[in-house]
Amino acid sequence: MNMKRRYNLAVLILMMAITSQSPSFGQANPMGALYFQNQFLGNPAYAGLHQGLDLNLGIRRQWSNIPGSPTLQTATADYAITPKAGVGINVYNDRSGLFKRTRTMASYAYHLPLSGEEGHNLSFGLALGVMSERLSSEDIKGDQGDISVQNFNQRETYMDGDFGMAYTSKGFNLQGVLPNMKAFFKKDNFINSIDLVNFYTAASYKFNLSGGSNGIGLEPKVVYHDIKGFDNIVDAGINLTLADNKLNFLGMYHSSKSTTFGMGLNYGTFGFQGIYTSATSALSNYTNGNFEISLKLKVLR
Repeated sequence: MNMKRRYNLAVLILMMAITSQSPSFGQANPMGALYFQNQFLGNPAYAGLHQGLDLNLGIRRQWSNIPGSPTLQTATADYAITPKAGVGINVYNDRSGLFKRTRTMASYAYHLPLSGEEGHNLSFGLALGVMSERLSSEDIKGDQGDISVQNFNQRETYMDGDFGMAYTSKGFNLQGVLPNMKAFFKKDNFINSIDLVNFYTAASYKFNLSGGSNGIGLEPKVVYHDIKGFDNIVDAGINLTLADNKLNFLGMYHSSKSTTFGMGLNYGTFGFQGIYTSATSALSNYTNGNFEISLKLKVLR
């Protein structure tokens, strides 16, 4: 019976790790807000890219009545300490069934001005922090003193890091990220699980179709994820802004055969985004999509 419980526990952990969805490109299905609203969520090079303090909160929950369905909470803050340097903090809490994952990262970014024009920068960012993974023993329906659970929870919290680069101008945006650096440089049975992103890159260009208070903008974007243990994923989509960026509509198609679409409002220092992502083709028969809400506050401008 002990061997059977341990086998079932191992299968449960594996399934939760596969379906768990991290915002930091540690997983194959990131938060939708990082595509346009909060790119610092996935790339430390964006810390302090704009003047002032940017605060972001997000929550995502799978639309399912099944107890223990995945829930993800994120919080980021980044600040420009000088015109060329920024700092930030990126925290997320991910829970799927009994499995809980918390990651806290502190970031530093350097923005090198290019060509003498305002808004043209080559940015480098490094994030360092800790990752904690635990099983919620109090929620176990059965033997809460199972030695397998105790052994899993006795694992030490480990250090991790991300490195990112970005070229930004008034229209063009190109970036590349090396996330989960510990898993990349050091082999570990727990850390080196499948569905970790080895590399991420994205490119976009924003067209200003009209100016003034009724200004319209259009920003196509292409994203590439190099994923361990799975087919690599390509995302392609567009963000439409209206009324001088006060209203936006976005849509993304993923080569994993899922879609993301949403809308947002920006009024003064406050921003709101609602996003829905459908389930991938492999999971569409077992689960529905998820809905995400993100809030943004710009202060100290």
